[in-house]
Amino acid sequence: MPSFKFPGDAFYWQQDGDQRSAAVKKSAFDQFNPSVLGLGDIKTESVARPAVAALFDLQGFTIFCSQIEPQLSVAIYLSGFLSWIFSAIRKETICKEYAEGVSVWHNLPFFTKFMGDGLLVLWDTTDMSQVGQHNLILSCDNILESYVKQLYPSMRRKVVDVPPVLRCGIAKGTVFSVGNGEDYVGSCINMAARLQKLAALRIAFARRGFDPEERWKETKHMEKWVLKKVSIGGIGEHELVYVKKADFEELEPSDKAQFQEP
Repeated sequence: MPSFKFPGDAFYWQQDGDQRSAAVKKSAFDQFNPSVLGLGDIKTESVARPAVAALFDLQGFTIFCSQIEPQLSVAIYLSGFLSWIFSAIRKETICKEYAEGVSVWHNLPFFTKFMGDGLLVLWDTTDMSQVGQHNLILSCDNILESYVKQLYPSMRRKVVDVPPVLRCGIAKGTVFSVGNGEDYVGSCINMAARLQKLAALRIAFARRGFDPEERWKETKHMEKWVLKKVSIGGIGEHELVYVKKADFEELEPSDKAQFQEP
């Protein structure tokens, strides 16, 4: 993320009577303004894009960062995690490889953003088929499985207290550009962020905009998911969400109590 730092020539000595103190030039002081956010011209009219938002969150990342001498571990882990997840997204996108290119299950994301303890990923659905959009859900689920089986065991040999679980919330809707498209906002992003924190579930996606009953009816994918009604803070009291059946069955009774049959 962009950061602010005074230029080297910003400071000078100011004489106040018998006192001499360091001061900052006004031209340098005024440089602290919205431009440090790196969003470009924030007055630029916002552009709406239909999208699927996925919020990948590292469970236990705060504990990981609180270990002794974190500077010796955090960079190693994040470098490995970010390289791995971009590679995992590419891998899950590929349907078949050819000598000069690949056919894909769905589009690649148009926007990604590191959130401090996870990654926001946005896919544009303007020209993506319904099949492709539902394939995105399966891709995200496969990425979570891959984290447990591949990256987690590897990282445990390099650093301690590795985040044991990668979680994901998925929602469909409209996002709106900020500035020159350097960032995006939208209710589907908010929904995805809340879904990845839902109970102790590993993955959940909002039913709104998706139709897995139709798209997966001739596959075995539908057998692995269950539809529930649940309150999502700040969004709705009776939201319909799909969760993995195996994950739901492992929840504590107190966590299961917040879900209802639709």
